[in-house]
Amino acid sequence: MALKAKHGNQEFGVGDVVAVYQKLADRVQIFEGMVIGIKGRGQGKSFTVRRVGAQNIGIERIFPLVSPVIEKIELKKRGKEGIKHAKLFYTRDKSKKEIEKIFSRAAKRIKKE
Repeated sequence: MALKAKHGNQEFGVGDVVAVYQKLADRVQIFEGMVIGIKGRGQGKSFTVRRVGAQNIGIERIFPLVSPVIEKIELKKRGKEGIKHAKLFYTRDKSKKEIEKIFSRAAKRIKKE
């Protein structure tokens, strides 16, 4: 149950918004969303990215961290500090507004300590 992962020189964690650049046959496809889980260790480490597509349908993809298909991972937005869960699967049924509310509560809890 990892909270952080590193690809190349880019470090990201659970709750961060990332853009994954994936090489296909003749082009690069970008998948942007929130990291909701990181699992495994060493060469077998993988992470799950979730984004909300057209008509509010959630799309999830699992990417292996050590893969020749992944060109780069770009950090778009850092998640709030104070997230204690390694898997954020409970955000699947929440709206973006509710997720931001959860993150703001976590930030307030850190400031009190």
